[in-house]
Amino acid sequence: RAHNICLNSRNLWWHYLFYGILTLEKFSRIVVGCWRLLDWQKSTEELQRYISDAVDLGLTSFDHADIYGDYQCEAAFGQALTPVLREKVQLITKCGIGLVSSARPAHRIKHYNLSKSHIVSSVEQSLTNLRTDRIDLLMLHRPDPLMDADEVADAFESLRKSGKVLEFGVSNFSSREFELLNDRFPLSTNQLEISVVQPDALFSGIMELMQQLRVAPMAWSPLAGGRLFANDNERLQSVHDTLTSLSATYSATVSSIALAWLIKHPARIYPVVGSGKTDRLREYVRAMDIQLSRQDWFAILRASRGVDVA
Repeated sequence: RAHNICLNSRNLWWHYLFYGILTLEKFSRIVVGCWRLLDWQKSTEELQRYISDAVDLGLTSFDHADIYGDYQCEAAFGQALTPVLREKVQLITKCGIGLVSSARPAHRIKHYNLSKSHIVSSVEQSLTNLRTDRIDLLMLHRPDPLMDADEVADAFESLRKSGKVLEFGVSNFSSREFELLNDRFPLSTNQLEISVVQPDALFSGIMELMQQLRVAPMAWSPLAGGRLFANDNERLQSVHDTLTSLSATYSATVSSIALAWLIKHPARIYPVVGSGKTDRLREYVRAMDIQLSRQDWFAILRASRGVDVA
């Protein structure tokens, strides 16, 4: 049995060496999230200009999922994606959640589906929606209790060989769930909820695993979906007050400080920010230049958790 484990591990590393270490290095450190793209109410021409402006700011990676906007966001983005822009950006999308929707009349109940047939068909639909011949990074949106790791690996290998997907990852996977699938097929990332308001992932063991495997995680809702500015309870007020104080110290906005807090983590977190305003994107880019001191980083953590470290 030990011999088999060694062989499996060796084969996995040969896979890494042959295809290249799968990291997020080719993706922009801050990723533009397109979850609320339809809420931005942009015309195709306006969206095209927005994408171009984001690229000019160095934000070249765009995060989608098949279900975003009730299965409509990918297609809206694809209409605005010119061939010239396509060569400048990295397209990320996710699959695996089945919503009850008029766009999917066969769905009677919300469910997960990580079968090979569903993964492959979802990719084909995303390619059509985004008007592209390849997805730069495909993620499984949620862990599926019926997931067959060998079947998922088979789907990934088929998509990789066809050139339809270049890299693969997961979202919202626990340490054990990540290890299981990564044992079958090398993964590039795990997109998790992480923010100054929701720091639990920093203490669950998943970030240590990401560092161990040298896999950079992404952070969804890195500004806590607006809760950062709600100030409707004592903890949120404490976090906001701390960020506001530090924003003066670093000559930056509260949002930029919150993103800089994530970027400082040694796991190399890639925040996924969602805003249809170019000025906001410019504000977020500022976070990459902020070097928070260790004590300031812990001051934010204390405000978030309500207590000093032990």
